[in-house]
Amino acid sequence: MDVNGTTTRPHDDAAALLGRLLLTALFLTSGWAKLFAAAGTTAYFAKLGVPMPAVSYYLALVVELLVAAMFLAGWFTRWTALVLAAWCVGSAIFGHAEIGDRNQWIHFLKNFGLAGGFLQAFAFGGGAYSLDAFMNRRGSGLGERSYR
Repeated sequence: MDVNGTTTRPHDDAAALLGRLLLTALFLTSGWAKLFAAAGTTAYFAKLGVPMPAVSYYLALVVELLVAAMFLAGWFTRWTALVLAAWCVGSAIFGHAEIGDRNQWIHFLKNFGLAGGFLQAFAFGGGAYSLDAFMNRRGSGLGERSYR
């Protein structure tokens, strides 16, 4: 059942939770690694031509750690999903633009595939096993409402 009480198939909510876990694993591990490699990450961003590499480093930490953790918990699921989808597209364009290189092409496509997964979460929400659903059941008003 979603946050508005609409009936869903039995495994939809478990699949939404597992999907959030699988989608965020990459971001949380990458963000954690960046946290302890500020100089190297900033230099790499500069080499790639990322605008304002030092600022981009801190933005990467916020997105990959904070926003990804919010998405995993299912808190403001739709909006965090949209931010992460945009981040995936930006990462593909700035970080994997050498599509003549087979490895870069695979990473480019992977990022667009991840963006597609995040757009699914944007479209359908976090399911019953999310902080959004929990907060709405409690009436706190701190979670997103489902569109279903």
